[in-house]
Amino acid sequence: MLRTVNLEKKYTTDEVETTALNKVNFEIKQGEFVAIMGPSGCGKSTLLNIIGLLDNPSGGEFYFLDKEVSKFSERQRADLRKENIGFVFQSFNLIDELTVAENIELPLIYLKMPAAEIKQRVNEVMEQMQIAHRRNHFPQQLSGGQQQRVAIARAVISKPKLILADEPTGNLDSAHGQEVMNLLTELNEAGTTIVMVTHSPSDAEYAHRIIRLFDGEIVTENINARNFAKEML
Repeated sequence: MLRTVNLEKKYTTDEVETTALNKVNFEIKQGEFVAIMGPSGCGKSTLLNIIGLLDNPSGGEFYFLDKEVSKFSERQRADLRKENIGFVFQSFNLIDELTVAENIELPLIYLKMPAAEIKQRVNEVMEQMQIAHRRNHFPQQLSGGQQQRVAIARAVISKPKLILADEPTGNLDSAHGQEVMNLLTELNEAGTTIVMVTHSPSDAEYAHRIIRLFDGEIVTENINARNFAKEML
């Protein structure tokens, strides 16, 4: 599903060049659950932005679904992204003025799906996420755990091949965090590929493997996630 070859990302400001990613090479297969870990500033978010087709690398190659996309235009990235990728953020990123159902249906509206099919899919995913009873509530009327369920529902409503999760339990207590990780695991077991950035060793236990970054480079990978997490606790 994903493959990078000597991937690089550099930022230049006021004649100062900063290397965020330096010759990153990895591959993620369809159906994997991969955690990306590392200290703050190591390049995790930059890598997630490139994987999510929100940004282009400065050098190297990036293959997504067998397409070399590193030089794609913003429009080309957007078209590929909206049909194949769902996002789950630490801050939920729900729109306060929209109800639960209206937040969830947004990706389908962008895909110009017929209204009847949108309604059916929204009902199905709300039942799956156990939030159907909250369909007419607004985000500020929900608990943090419920808001993240809505965010996950929005991420999966278009049936993406890939879900990118950026610290998905970062704003939740341990109980709600475990609920969210269980939901992501269920989605992965149903066939969805998941790439998750996390600082949490306990969250990393849910992944099949870990890619660990340091100063923009991969320092370890293909480590048994459960054993690695236990060592970190």
